[in-house]
Amino acid sequence: MGVGVLSPEKNTPSWTYPFGCGPTQLTDLSTTLSGLPISTVSTCFLVSDYFKNRPSKGKSEVTSPDQVTLCPDSNQSMYCHLLCGLCQRDQVVKVRASFAYTLVRAINFLEKYWKELCSNIRSGHVSDWITDLNCRNSVSVILGRPFPELADLIEKICSHKSWEGIITRLWPKSRSLEAIFTGQMAQYIPILEFYSNKLPQVSTVYGCSESTFGFNVDPLSKPQDVSYTFLPNISYFEFLPIDHERDIASIVDLVNVKQGCYYEPVVTNSFGLTRYLIGDILQVVGFYNSTPQFRFVRRKNIVLSVETEMTTEEDILRALARASLVLESSSDVMLMGFTCYADVSTFPGHYVFYWELKARAIKDVEPDKKVLVECCSVLEESFDALYRRLRSKGGVIGALEIRVVQKGTFDSLMEYFTSQGGSTAQYKTPICINSSEALAVLESKVLSRFYSERSPPLDS
Repeated sequence: MGVGVLSPEKNTPSWTYPFGCGPTQLTDLSTTLSGLPISTVSTCFLVSDYFKNRPSKGKSEVTSPDQVTLCPDSNQSMYCHLLCGLCQRDQVVKVRASFAYTLVRAINFLEKYWKELCSNIRSGHVSDWITDLNCRNSVSVILGRPFPELADLIEKICSHKSWEGIITRLWPKSRSLEAIFTGQMAQYIPILEFYSNKLPQVSTVYGCSESTFGFNVDPLSKPQDVSYTFLPNISYFEFLPIDHERDIASIVDLVNVKQGCYYEPVVTNSFGLTRYLIGDILQVVGFYNSTPQFRFVRRKNIVLSVETEMTTEEDILRALARASLVLESSSDVMLMGFTCYADVSTFPGHYVFYWELKARAIKDVEPDKKVLVECCSVLEESFDALYRRLRSKGGVIGALEIRVVQKGTFDSLMEYFTSQGGSTAQYKTPICINSSEALAVLESKVLSRFYSERSPPLDS
C-alpha cells in the first residue's frame, strides 16, 4: 500500500495513505509464455526477500503494519490504513502514495467511512467486516483499547461543514504530501491543496515498471517546475528526438541530449529489455552538474482529433487548468476528476469532457449553468490556432461540451478498468477515452450537459 519514510529531523513515523503500492498488485503476479515471472515494480518489492527482511523492519517508520500493506482486499486494506493513521495521528509527518489520484481517493474513502472509523476507535474494536485475520489482528494490536476522547476529536473535525484543510486538521504535524504530481496527475493539485491547506506537494521520482529513470533533486519545487535528474547507472538510456521518431539513426545517448529539445526515452535494462520505448515525451530543461534534467511533458499519442487538428495531453491539461480557475473562482464547487473524447458520431464532431464536481462544503450544490458554459468556452480558447480556426469557421468542429457526472463516477470507471485486469495501485484515469464500454459507464452517470455558446477568437 505504500512505504513511509523517517522524518529527516526526527526519528518520527510518517504515514502513507492507502494505495501507495496497492494490494491488487499482489494478485497480478503472472508469467510470460516462456515461464518468466512478471509483475509491476512495486509488487516485486513487496514480495521480495528485501522487503520481508529489510533493515528497518520492526522500527516505527510507518503507522501501518506489513499485514495491512499485504492484505489482498483493497477496501479492507484502505480502511485499516486509515484506522492506523488516525490512531497515531500525532506521529504523522508525511502523507504519501504513488499517485496524486490515490490521495484523492483516500480522502473520498475517509469521507465515506469516518463515522465507522470513529466508532472503532471509541470502542477499541475493529469492524466485523474486516475479515482478513492477519490484517485484523495486527490492527487490533495498534488500536489496543478504547479511545473515546480521540474518537470525539476526530468526529468533531470530520463533522465540520467544509473539509478544507482536513489533512492538516486530522494530522497536525504533517509537513508534506508525496506522490506523482506531474503529467496527468497535475489535475489533482488544486483539490489536494484544498484538502491540505497547501502543504508542499513533493514529486520525488520518475520511473516505471521497466526502470527508475531519475530523481527530483529539488523536492520542494512547485509541481509545475519539477524536473528529474537522470541516473545513468540504473539502466542504459537513449533518447529519440520526437521530430525523427521513425529514424533509428537519430537516437542519442544521455550525454548528447540538448537543452530545450524534446525526446522519447529508450531504455535497455539488466532484466532483458533492449531499446524499449517508454512512450513518454520529455524536455531537457537543464543540468545538475553534467547530468541532464528532464521535465515530463506528456504521454505519446494521447490526442483528441475531430478533423486535422491534434490536441495533445499537454494542451488538454493546460486548458483544464484555466477552466478550473474559472470554476473555482465563480462557484462553490471543485473539479474532482475528468476525462474526454472526440465525439464524431454526429456532424460536426465535437470534444466532450466528463467532469465530476464536488461542493467545497459538505452539501449538494447544483452546477451553475452560466459558469459551466463559460468553462466550455475557456477550454476552447485554450486550444491551438488550428482548433480555433476549424471551430470558428464553417462548422467543421462543433461546440465543446461538458457533461457533469454523478459523484463516484470516476471510482466506477476505475472499477471497470481494473475488472479488465488492471492494477488498482497503478491505475490512472485516462485523459482520453477510446473504449466504448468505458464510455457507457460514463454515459450512465451523466447528470447534465453544457455547451460553449461562443466561437473562440482566432488570435487567442
